[in-house]
Amino acid sequence: MTAPTAPAAARSGHLIDLASLLLLATLWGASYSFIKLGVETIPPLTLIAARTLIAGALLLVVIRWRGLGLPRDSVIWRRFLIQACLNSAVPFTLIAWAETSVDAGLAAILNAGSPIFAFLLSLLLFRSEAAVGRKLFGVAAGMLGVCLIIGMEALSGFGRELWAQLALVAAAACYGGAALFGRNFKGLDPIMPAAGSLICGAVILIPFSLIIDRPWTITPSAASIQALLALSVFSTALAFILYFRLIDRLGTVGTTSVAYLRVPTGVALGVLFLGERLSPTAWAGLALVIVGVFAMTLPARKPKGG
Repeated sequence: MTAPTAPAAARSGHLIDLASLLLLATLWGASYSFIKLGVETIPPLTLIAARTLIAGALLLVVIRWRGLGLPRDSVIWRRFLIQACLNSAVPFTLIAWAETSVDAGLAAILNAGSPIFAFLLSLLLFRSEAAVGRKLFGVAAGMLGVCLIIGMEALSGFGRELWAQLALVAAAACYGGAALFGRNFKGLDPIMPAAGSLICGAVILIPFSLIIDRPWTITPSAASIQALLALSVFSTALAFILYFRLIDRLGTVGTTSVAYLRVPTGVALGVLFLGERLSPTAWAGLALVIVGVFAMTLPARKPKGG
């Protein structure tokens, strides 16, 4: 058998990356439902503190099982701390707090702007994202697709609970910044920044949870506990490993395009398991999302010639 040619290997690698992106979208798309169930009987701060603690501990077990160890460099740990603020402690808490008063669908659409923030921050600070025109088209197509998938009726709640809605937009901005900062971990095994940032997130949040919520006084329901476990294991621990791998492979804007994909994924999960119905414009929106994701994730063509 002959070895695959370079173009064939590149196509195969890109298909794997897109499959990973879709899996990440599924894991994060489901997180909105898990959070909605969780905050019914668990205060937002405690929910997210437990989420980061459980997920970080699980990744530590995996690291030990693989015979590896966390970095000891203080510079890397300072970066883990910054990443924790941008990618878990702050946005997770904002989303959980917002979902105590905002529907999961509206939360998804307002939180889907992270590719826009990543794109604009990248241009403003680094001017390093290639194929600017194509990615700008992808950002616009993806956002329009999200609006069509959710349906304009989902925006009817905009203006009510304004602070909660602004919190979701702020969380999206955090995710955009996190994708850019995540490039500082290039060369590290993806599980290292995932575990390190989650551990730092837990260290930040647990004291606030103990002081503000006094979690020993709450009585969470079985549904909320199950939602917390699913959120921690699948939508956090596994998702973070995929996330850092994709930043290395697809770049910042390409990876944050998962914000668009997780909306149709969430809709599909609702149709399959909850009997929800798609809005009339959903299929057109899904097509736009797919076009937008491809525009943001396809690698730039290399110039011909020696």
